[in-house]
Amino acid sequence: MPEGRPPKREEVARVLDYLPYGRAPDTRSYQKQPLVQAVGEANFVLMEMTPKEGVVPAVGTRVSITGRERDIIDHVNRRIDYSELSNNAKLELPFEIQSIVLDNEARFIRYFNEAGPITTRMHALELLPGIGKKLMWAVLNERKRGPFKSFADLMERVKGLHNPEKLIAKRIEDELMDDKIKYRVFTTMPRAR
Repeated sequence: MPEGRPPKREEVARVLDYLPYGRAPDTRSYQKQPLVQAVGEANFVLMEMTPKEGVVPAVGTRVSITGRERDIIDHVNRRIDYSELSNNAKLELPFEIQSIVLDNEARFIRYFNEAGPITTRMHALELLPGIGKKLMWAVLNERKRGPFKSFADLMERVKGLHNPEKLIAKRIEDELMDDKIKYRVFTTMPRAR
């Protein structure tokens, strides 16, 4: 797998919420089992999982969801939509996305180094909230001098661009919240209904 490219399937996820009594709308009180809501690190897939018996994962915990390393998660139940997240999970999501972006800086700095035009009037950089024509041209002109090596390098070379990891995290959150968003940059298509 080329460096910086996410795998096709999620292998590791970050816990967004632990629901000791399962989903709230579930009326089967006799069969309720604990659930974990999480976001995948590779493609930001939102999912619902069953933890191993007796395990209570903390919010923000990195959990393996494939192979023999599954010491916290028993199995992945299903993919979920943003609207199915608990209120706590919705509050935690922006922080976990930003943490994933910072932990995978090389992957996301590549976006600034390689993004191209989408149409004759719109550039992929403009999909990031807060980047208009002026900042877009500043990034494009500066990357002609050489690729950006890190977020710090990007902020130092492009005046007016602050906290690029927050811009990327916000775009990812927007893509997760809106099933009908026109351009998907960092997330996979939502599940078919």
